[in-house]
Amino acid sequence: MNSKPKRSLKDILKEAEEERLLQIRKTTRRRTKKKKKIGKESMYAKCLEENKRYRGVLDRSRLLMPPSKKLAVVVCMDAGLTVEDFLGLKTGDAHIIKNAGGIVTEDVLRSLIISYKLLGTKEFFVINHTGCGMLTFEDENLRKKLKKDTGHDTGVLQFYSFKNLRRNVRKQVKKIKECPFIPSSIPVYGFIYQVETGRLKEVK
Repeated sequence: MNSKPKRSLKDILKEAEEERLLQIRKTTRRRTKKKKKIGKESMYAKCLEENKRYRGVLDRSRLLMPPSKKLAVVVCMDAGLTVEDFLGLKTGDAHIIKNAGGIVTEDVLRSLIISYKLLGTKEFFVINHTGCGMLTFEDENLRKKLKKDTGHDTGVLQFYSFKNLRRNVRKQVKKIKECPFIPSSIPVYGFIYQVETGRLKEVK
């Protein structure tokens, strides 16, 4: 009977290391595959499933197209701001126009003009908030980073970062008041929402 040749300690350690690395690669592939699956299911599938539940219990077919409170609100898109809650509004009460920073851009003016002219709103709010991410960077720095990361120049694209909340709110209110297509009879109010306390403070 032929006996198996003895392996050296070096060969045994080498084989054990190769097996360990193989297991690590297998585990990494499984985790990566699992993460991709979870990433899709965590919101995509979950939201679609929630929508099935939602449409089965809710009927808003009787809601009128114009907002019942005749109010339009320009506000930051921050995920922590639930405008309806801190203004005491319900679905159908107001037009809520969101973007990064609550900035009155050309597109926001377009929405406000349609809101009042075609859908009857008679009052506008502009709301910024404490701790806004727009306070944490400058447009030029972001442009440089995008150019470095993508190789493309941002051109005329503006990000509208700002350093002072009160000044920014006043600036946005002024844009609305100076728009020739929005009548001066529509009152425009500016506010800062304090996320720490829930207080809405008017800026005059």
